[in-house]
Amino acid sequence: MRILTSTATGLLLGYAADRLLGDPARWHPVAGMGRVAAVLESRCYADSRLRGVAFTAVLVGGAAGVGCLRPRSVPLVALATWTALGGSSLIAVGQQVADAVSAGDVDAARTLVPSLCGRDPQSLDTDGIVRAATESIAENTSDAAVAPLLWGAVLGVPGLLGYRMANTLDAMVGYRNQRYGRFGWASARLDDVLNYAPARFSGVAVMISGGGANAWSTWQRDASGHPSPNAGVVEASFAGALGVRLGGETVYPHRVEMRPYLGTGEPPTIDDLRRALRLSRRVQLVTLAAVAVGQLALGVLRRPRRVGAVADASDRI
Repeated sequence: MRILTSTATGLLLGYAADRLLGDPARWHPVAGMGRVAAVLESRCYADSRLRGVAFTAVLVGGAAGVGCLRPRSVPLVALATWTALGGSSLIAVGQQVADAVSAGDVDAARTLVPSLCGRDPQSLDTDGIVRAATESIAENTSDAAVAPLLWGAVLGVPGLLGYRMANTLDAMVGYRNQRYGRFGWASARLDDVLNYAPARFSGVAVMISGGGANAWSTWQRDASGHPSPNAGVVEASFAGALGVRLGGETVYPHRVEMRPYLGTGEPPTIDDLRRALRLSRRVQLVTLAAVAVGQLALGVLRRPRRVGAVADASDRI
C-alpha cells in the first residue's frame, strides 16, 4: 500500500529536477511572475499603503488561487517545486564567484554579485565580494530552498506558488526608499511573515548539518541585532557554523548601512565561501529529508485501517 503522500512525491521529484536541471535559461515562470507584477504596478502604483496591500493581495492571492485548482497533483507539485526552488542556481552562482575570485578576476566576480544580492558591486573589493557572497548564500538558502519546501509540504501547489510570488514581490518593491516605502510595505511584511518559520528551521538545520553549538550560540547572541527578523537568524547561524564574522559596512546603490557583526571570528575567506556552499547544500538536504519524513508520517496516519479484514478473521476463529 502506498504510504508516501502525493505531495511528498511531487516535492522529491521537483527537488530532483532542480538539482539536475537548475533554473531554465529562458521562459522561467518566476520571471513571468515578475513581468505580471511589473505590468500591474505600472497601472496601480500610488504612494499609498492601501494600494500596496491591494497590489500584494491580488498577485499573491492569484498565484495561490491558480494552485488551488489541483493542489496535491503529483505532476503539478513537482512542476511548482521546480519553479519555486532556487537552491541549485544559488550554489552554482556562488561557485562561479568563488572560482572568479580564486582566479584573480575581480571584474568577473563583480558581474555575478547582482545575481546574489542587491549591493553595489563596484564598491566591493575581493574581501567585500567574498563577504557579500557568503551572507547571500546564508540568507538565500532559507529563502530559495528551505521556505519553498516547507510551504509546499504544508499547502501543496498553492503554498509553492503563493510563497514564490510573495518573495518575488519583496525583491521588486520591498524597499525602504522614497518610491516603495509605503507601496512596498505590504509585500515586505508578508515576506517577513512567510519566512519567519523557515528561517528558524534553517537555523536548526545548520546546527544539524555540522554547525552544532557554535551555530546555536551565535544565533542566540547576535541575530536580534540584524535589521531583518529572518536573515539575521540564518546569517548568524552560518557565521557560527563557519567560525567567521559577517556584517559591517554594507553598500547599496543608494545608501550605506552599518550592519551589526554576526560571529566572533575573522571575515570570511574564499575557503570559507566554499564551506558555506557545502553547508547550504547540506541544509537543503536536511530540509528535504525532514519534509519527506513528515509526509511519510502523515501518510501512515491517513492509511485506512483494515477493519473488515480483522472482523472476517475473527469470524473464522
